[in-house]
Amino acid sequence: MSSVTSKAQSALPRIGFLGTGRIGQIRMHSLLDEALVQPVVISDPSPEMAEAAHQLAPQAALAASLDEMLELDLDGIVIATPSALHAEQSIRALERGLAVFCQKPLGRTKAEVTAVIDAARAADRLLGLDLSYRYTAGMQQIRSLVQSGALGQVFAADLAFHNAYGPDKPWFFDKALSGGGCVMDLGVHLVDLALWTLDFPEVETVTGHLFSGGAPIARDSDTVEDFATATITLATGAVIRITCSWHLHAGRDAVIGADFYGTQGGASFSNVGGSFFDFAARHHTRTQSVSLAEPPDAWSGRAIVNWAASLAQGGRFDESAHEFDVVADVLDRIYAR
Repeated sequence: MSSVTSKAQSALPRIGFLGTGRIGQIRMHSLLDEALVQPVVISDPSPEMAEAAHQLAPQAALAASLDEMLELDLDGIVIATPSALHAEQSIRALERGLAVFCQKPLGRTKAEVTAVIDAARAADRLLGLDLSYRYTAGMQQIRSLVQSGALGQVFAADLAFHNAYGPDKPWFFDKALSGGGCVMDLGVHLVDLALWTLDFPEVETVTGHLFSGGAPIARDSDTVEDFATATITLATGAVIRITCSWHLHAGRDAVIGADFYGTQGGASFSNVGGSFFDFAARHHTRTQSVSLAEPPDAWSGRAIVNWAASLAQGGRFDESAHEFDVVADVLDRIYAR
């Protein structure tokens, strides 16, 4: 390694990676491919997962725990652990002065999410959350249309995320560990996309209906939902409807979409051919429709890349983190908590 390269790397933010399963490694790849950070330490309870991540960054140390990681000289930490750990681990890192990028959900409840945001504000450190669908080319184009007024007054939106397979880790089905089922796993993206596209208007009412194996779930049940539908009414009078599921008989791997209806036009975002990764977006005016975005689009790592770029610029608290709290509040209300 040349001295120039060594100096350039030493100037990059020093990052720890906590949790290096499939998603953790994918996000790690995104940062390393862009050469935006210096990977300093890796920790995962699975030796196999830790070693796989170590292959990506052989210069990084291996740590047995978060405690060990926090003793090192870090600028930030990427958290991709089970949901029950997110809030506590984020708060501990923030209190040690580290910026945090966390997998969704940031917490299992609004109270947990609020506590993390409060810790970030108190520490004046950057807090990022992997709400990755915001960064698709299609949703970026649709949000621009909405914000420009090209659709007129948006009065309705329908969003869906159906995963034909569902999660493969047992903790997803333990409500105490996950905080909930498909709403916590998939619905969080839909709620965020709808509110972010509309610039986070005030939410007036939220109603949710949760099902497991086709049967309604009681409000205080410990059963996690595999199908859910919710209606969100905004102070503007607009109505958002979301639907999400695991293991739905949908005839394809996934159904992912968002439709926005305005007085002057509409816009749609949808996955192509059942794909989890390929999306198209269109702008509709009466019976006419024009393309806004088509695959390919390398979107999945843009959220963490954006976080890393902000960290390199100082990594101070960003007020937009309060949007995470608004989304968490809607999820709580879907669950009638």
